[in-house]
Amino acid sequence: MSRLALVTGATSGIGRAFAARLAADGYDLVVVGRRQERLEEFAASRPGAGIRTVAADLSTDEGIDTVAGICADEPLDLLVNNAGVAHYMPLAELPADKARELVHVKVVAPTMLARAAVAGMRERGGGAIVNVAGMIAFSGPAPRSQMPRRAVYAGTLAHLVAMSQTLSAELEGTGVAVQVLCPGVVATEFHERQGLDLSAVPRMSADDVVTACLRGLELGEVVCAPGVEDAGLLDAVFRAQLAAFGGQSPELATRYRA
Repeated sequence: MSRLALVTGATSGIGRAFAARLAADGYDLVVVGRRQERLEEFAASRPGAGIRTVAADLSTDEGIDTVAGICADEPLDLLVNNAGVAHYMPLAELPADKARELVHVKVVAPTMLARAAVAGMRERGGGAIVNVAGMIAFSGPAPRSQMPRRAVYAGTLAHLVAMSQTLSAELEGTGVAVQVLCPGVVATEFHERQGLDLSAVPRMSADDVVTACLRGLELGEVVCAPGVEDAGLLDAVFRAQLAAFGGQSPELATRYRA
């Protein structure tokens, strides 16, 4: 019996690499993107694969609802929430329409698509949801001198980390896996579309990111960081978070007392 995967942002970069790998692995695919011609080109290049193309703009409620309907109605084995926009700039410089687009694509869309898919996965006793974030999700404590400020972008990725971890806990024992994929800088069109030239920066390939994700699912990783050799660094971050969460008290902390 064939497996079915839905990949958003499938017209380029990591999304296209996911679609190509999954098609090669025998999945039937629903590929989602804004550019119909690229979706059709991808499907035409693989005539033996079962590929359905869906042109949808996930920065709009209409686009999100269209794809969520597919997630709810189709027996998905794998949902890859990959669609993204960068809009790297400080909050004060971020135009309102770009802020809205970023939050819709990286927060609202993954939330609503996962919500739509998860009920059927639970009923079938299996499946996986992958939310593509990035290592910038962990960059909040960095000073301005260390890296450029991009508050909304970093915040949306941090949302995906926390949501994925919590959703994984909610689904424990159901057979449904959840992973948040956190690559670093990847060699795709993503940065070029923002007018950023990163050609001199060492970058991971999109194919390697997909390899890490699929292996991470086999390993049971909830947070997959393809470029982090020492996984203990991530474990230390999460232990510290839980320690802070568990260290709270109904008493006012001493440092806040006059």
